[in-house]
Amino acid sequence: MTKGTAATPDAGGSGSPTPPTEPGCTTGGTGGRDTVGTDDRAWERELRDEAGPQDACGVFGIWAPGEDIANLTYYGLYALQHRGQEAAGMAVADGRTIVVFKELGLVAQVFDERTLSSLSGHLAVGHTRYSTTGSSTWENAQPSYRTARLGGGVALAHNGNLTNILELAEGLGESRDAGMNATTDSDLITALLAEHPGPTLVEAALDVLPRLRGAFSLVFSDAATVYAARDTHGIHPLVLGRLDGRTEGGTEHPSGSWVVASETCALDIVGATFVREVEPGELLVIDEAGPRSLRFAPADRHGCLFEFVYLARPDTTIAGRSVHATRVETGRTLAREAPVEADLVIPVPQSGVPAAVGYAEASGIPFGEGLVKNSYVGRTFIQPSQKIRQRGIRLKLNPLREVIEGRRLVVVDDSIVRGNTQRALVRMLREAGAAEVHVRISSPPVRWPCFYGIDFATRAELIASGLGVEEIRASLGADSLAYVSLDGLVEASRQPANELCRACFDGVYPVPLTDSDRLGGKHQLEAMGSGAATGAALAEAFRRRVVIGMNGADPSPDALDELAGLAGLDTLEDMAVIDGPAADAAPAGSRRS
Repeated sequence: MTKGTAATPDAGGSGSPTPPTEPGCTTGGTGGRDTVGTDDRAWERELRDEAGPQDACGVFGIWAPGEDIANLTYYGLYALQHRGQEAAGMAVADGRTIVVFKELGLVAQVFDERTLSSLSGHLAVGHTRYSTTGSSTWENAQPSYRTARLGGGVALAHNGNLTNILELAEGLGESRDAGMNATTDSDLITALLAEHPGPTLVEAALDVLPRLRGAFSLVFSDAATVYAARDTHGIHPLVLGRLDGRTEGGTEHPSGSWVVASETCALDIVGATFVREVEPGELLVIDEAGPRSLRFAPADRHGCLFEFVYLARPDTTIAGRSVHATRVETGRTLAREAPVEADLVIPVPQSGVPAAVGYAEASGIPFGEGLVKNSYVGRTFIQPSQKIRQRGIRLKLNPLREVIEGRRLVVVDDSIVRGNTQRALVRMLREAGAAEVHVRISSPPVRWPCFYGIDFATRAELIASGLGVEEIRASLGADSLAYVSLDGLVEASRQPANELCRACFDGVYPVPLTDSDRLGGKHQLEAMGSGAATGAALAEAFRRRVVIGMNGADPSPDALDELAGLAGLDTLEDMAVIDGPAADAAPAGSRRS
């Protein structure tokens, strides 16, 4: 695995090093580039689907003179590993230079002791990535970096997903591609800040942030200052904490030491005390004077309800409410709404555990551990044989036959997105001797795609978008199936219903969506690589359900796959939106590679 760093002087520095090939990171080069074959990608997708819905990313920022910045950032990212497992990185600055180090892989794989000891400064920005915009490549790992028009640089970490990236990219013009191969909305934000003609990064941010549409929790920096910002709806969490900044000699910086993170669990792991949430529409500026609050837009709070269901760690607190307590209470509500006669309540580990505990408490049915999870199966494992692949879910979960055999089971899981996991799980439990399998889900049916940073971006991916509960039950092979009600989940969260984004459950989106938003998919900026007009034409053709020729020729299967990519699909077979010859042109089950 090839890794690299690059130091870049700020406006006050003297001299100018040769610009790195990849901004903010050197490169030498090919470490972590996307060289996975088609079969490998399909298998990785199977595992990802079984792992449940994936979030965009985790962000972490720290301003703490005299502290071991790199190690604290490492610990913070480790606490946020659940929010992104594709890549990790950090940008460390000392007032003059910004050093960016990033790579594909888990936090513990990307950083070793030698690397961390080489990163010194008084501030840092860190990131764990799961791709919701752009491919999983080294170029798209974060923090993203740009040399500023007026000198210095900007490093940025982003959790969320913008819905107007084509508009922003077109407005940026040729500067988006200058020396860059990144294809993410995060890089666009970084470029907009760096290319802004304003004299300070604060002025640039106050002009750029109101133009962003969608979800963003940002932590970014120049060489001397940390900034944090949250979209006007506060869709994803972002919190501020204070670190005990006393050094071994007992001194402390007059303004204190400060941490910003996606979740409170990251504050806990570095020993920071929770201060407050970063407010929707707020820009925080943290420097030697301490935190300063500026407002770039009025707050119109619509926090993501799915954070309580699955995305956040159970030891996190969101908007004053414990995530773990919410999940346990949701389980109790589910037991009252969907009772069943059974012998044992078992969770699908690990995210189903709190709700299963609540269900058992409210129903009086004993709680038991019926499934053992292998926590070490992930993206970095030896490619199994075809025979092992056919066993699918057994790589991650294995039943305890002595617990299951002859018993009527209530199986509690947090959500059903595609249905692959639950279908295999029901089959596995029956093979282990379960007398009955009753599936209970601690969230409502996920019927609508998310455009704000959760990776189910098309209705074709969602089993509940076209099937009713009874049809899903039959598809899973369960004896019964029930979901908690939306009202029950909202009540368990203790949040006002009008301050939540529930779009994946009810189809009501707090940020209005255009047709291009709905059809964009993860790879819009990659499509722009061959010209925005071409990308727009392809998307429009797909929307109108027509087939267009490439240079006068009939579209090839690869070209059709590109059309599917623009609409966010993985196969043309997933959604019957191509009429006429397209069905013949696209081989059944073909996937983009």
